[in-house]
Amino acid sequence: MSGFSDSELTCNDFLSGRVRLWQPRSGYRAGVDPVLLAASVPAREGQSVLELGCGAGAAILCLMARVPGLQASGVELQPAYAQLARRNADQNSVELRVVQADLSALPDDLRQEQFDHVIANPPYYQAGAHSPSVDPGRRAALREETPLVDWINVAARRLAPRGYLHMIQKADRLPDMLTACEGRLGSPEILPLAPRAGRMAELVILRARKGGRAAFRLHAPLVLHQGDRHVKDGESYTPEVSSVLRHGAALTAFFA
Repeated sequence: MSGFSDSELTCNDFLSGRVRLWQPRSGYRAGVDPVLLAASVPAREGQSVLELGCGAGAAILCLMARVPGLQASGVELQPAYAQLARRNADQNSVELRVVQADLSALPDDLRQEQFDHVIANPPYYQAGAHSPSVDPGRRAALREETPLVDWINVAARRLAPRGYLHMIQKADRLPDMLTACEGRLGSPEILPLAPRAGRMAELVILRARKGGRAAFRLHAPLVLHQGDRHVKDGESYTPEVSSVLRHGAALTAFFA
């Protein structure tokens, strides 16, 4: 895929303008999921973070806006999106190393490094389980080509001892994620993300630790929207979620 021209892009505000993100008009566009992922990570200034499948950089840049002084890297399969992530890092005046590579064939220098945190927002839909998008960028972002177990295996290999993986996924992939962590990562915690009170969680955030031995923890669901149903146009986020999306706050529901 060649790079995007300016006419094919829009520049959108995240975190009330603290992050400005160039992304394609058509194709994969970041929503709230990468912002919630970034808010779940207990990173500290000076630590190292690797994002697997960074796309245009929404998650890693939101994390860097909340936690200054991170040593940040991203891996992205699609050359056009890797180029866009570099542009977005420049746009936001931060240092982000972006490596264009397949997860299964990381460059040798990256394979020698270890990170305090690895984050990932892998494609949600298994091949054959969802009608593929006609847009190749969106198709690659949403349709699983690399098995989920491989994402977690690569993350485990790149984590430093006691380092954390954070991954956001569809709720029905939770059994796959937990199985993939066995023998690789421990101390699994799950934060379910429910669209409204009383609704089933549609997404989950997994936290797991390299060398962790704590028991499994299932947190109370984080409810995204106020009310039991959609009644009018406009935002209806709960106060905690609004604080994350608008002000770059951490997800306190996952830090208790």
